[in-house]
Amino acid sequence: MTDLQALIIPDKVPRHIAIIMDGNGRWAKQKGLPRVLGHRSGVKSVREVTEAAAEIGVEYLTLYAFSTENWNRPPAEVTALMSLLVETIRGEIRDLNKNGVRLAAIGDLEALPKASHTALLEGIEKTKNNTRITLVLALNYSAKWEILRATRLLAEQAAQGLLKPADIDEHIFENALSTCGIPDPELLIRTSGETRISNFLLWQIAYAELYFTSVFWPDFGRRELHEAILSYQRRERRFGMISEQVG
Repeated sequence: MTDLQALIIPDKVPRHIAIIMDGNGRWAKQKGLPRVLGHRSGVKSVREVTEAAAEIGVEYLTLYAFSTENWNRPPAEVTALMSLLVETIRGEIRDLNKNGVRLAAIGDLEALPKASHTALLEGIEKTKNNTRITLVLALNYSAKWEILRATRLLAEQAAQGLLKPADIDEHIFENALSTCGIPDPELLIRTSGETRISNFLLWQIAYAELYFTSVFWPDFGRRELHEAILSYQRRERRFGMISEQVG
């Protein structure tokens, strides 16, 4: 527990926090280390932040682990990332169950390497009964891919006469997204000083509060999460209304 945790208002903790984990490579470069060691160090932050989120009552934590654009990185780094994914999931199952963490995933999962896909499905299956917090990994994920996939799915249903185009509303569209059943994030955090969304949950973050920090992901831990949540709690969320209406 940090000294900041006592300042957090329990009733105003975000139900769902999404994080763009950025800066692993630059963290490693600053220390004269190979980039893959930055990613390996980032796993420690995943563990600490997940535990910290669960401690204060966050129900869903979505981490942008690998985007569809990340395939364009050097092949050696991609291979190392996929191997690290398998190693991490299998190595963390015991602690995930101990801490009540249910593992889930979004993205084009079937396009992952077979070993990575298999390890991911194993992790999801072995933690499916946990209820304390749901850790959602966005893997081979792209918001544009997700939106196009949902659009095609609904178009196919309409072509088959299962759905009338005029009946498609936000609820029906959201049910076609890979995040179906998961509440939209109230808080989106990005580390490393970049101030972009990078094709992440574009539909779901329509009303999310954005929090950017210069801290690289391997240095982002419990205290940094608490700082982000306190920043969120100081903001007025109006959803298109005026202060007097929400006050």
